Amino acid sequence: MLPNKREYPCQVVDMSPGGARLVAPETGEVNDRVVAYLDHIGRIEGQITRQCEGGFAISINATTRKRDKLANQLTWLANRGQLGLPEDRRHARLVPRNPFSQVTLSDGRSYRCKVLDMSLSGAAVACEFCPAPGTPVTIGNTEGVVIRQIESGFAVEFSSVQSIQTLTDQFGQIN
Repeated sequence: MLPNKREYPCQVVDMSPGGARLVAPETGEVNDRVVAYLDHIGRIEGQITRQCEGGFAISINATTRKRDKLANQLTWLANRGQLGLPEDRRHARLVPRNPFSQVTLSDGRSYRCKVLDMSLSGAAVACEFCPAPGTPVTIGNTEGVVIRQIESGFAVEFSSVQSIQTLTDQFGQIN
């Protein structure tokens, strides 16, 4: 997603914890803010540092902790085929077309939230209110429990594994 709020498909050509080179149909301008949702990585954001043939390079804005996590993810991705490593998640990460929803607590309090990514078994949620791990919550119509806090919010494990159709009905087309 470029500053004009339009989303475009992209492909990572090269990536490190500090930056990435992407191929995309639109290139933006140097210093433009970019948000990208990458398979096996999740959400990254940064600024365009240079344009290159068919795309652009970005510097990734992230805390030291997030960069360390990204380095681990990239190492796992680079080595999983050679070492025959299994997928480390039960279900693939998905990005909802309509990420905005409500988090409702058992006492009825409700907060607007953004689903950063999800799978059939849980979701990462950005929200102004960050419930403690172990707190029962409902995201939209789906019940779950907070399992950890993340940099921009919290992660929820759904009470039961959902179907793609259930998630699509609730959050629109899922990429």
